[in-house]
Amino acid sequence: MASIARSSLLRQVATKPALQNSIIARAAFHTTAKRDLLPPLPQRVVGTVNDAAPVPPPSPSHGSYHWTFDRLVAASLIPLTVAPFAAGSLNPTMDAVLCATLLIHSHTGFQNIIVDYVPQYRTPRARKAAIWGLNAATVVVGLALYEYETSDVGITETIKRLWKA
Repeated sequence: MASIARSSLLRQVATKPALQNSIIARAAFHTTAKRDLLPPLPQRVVGTVNDAAPVPPPSPSHGSYHWTFDRLVAASLIPLTVAPFAAGSLNPTMDAVLCATLLIHSHTGFQNIIVDYVPQYRTPRARKAAIWGLNAATVVVGLALYEYETSDVGITETIKRLWKA
């Protein structure tokens, strides 16, 4: 008995004009046209369905050696960051090694992002521009770090002063 009453009650509620007006009002709110922010990349098919997948030529610099180098640089940042503060001495050589390691770590990280997210086969000019931009930014940051190390207090002394401030 309760299920029969419930279905008729729902039918009465659904046919009320107030409910229909609110549905129309909500639908009118969402009728804006969908616009993509960026146009789609060029689409092209190379070869046929039956072609074998291309195998890239083996390169040790883009394989496990590259990954191992990235991990070694990342792991070496831990003692290089802690050593000047734990030892209590601020050595300019250690400061320079820390700056160089940070620069290499940042460069390889951004390079990996470009390689992963800017595909060579779809946007070759954008990828080349991104790589050249990364190389230029790395040179500029390297020169700025060198200037900061030679004519100012250096990275570790700056961190020490900021920590005490």
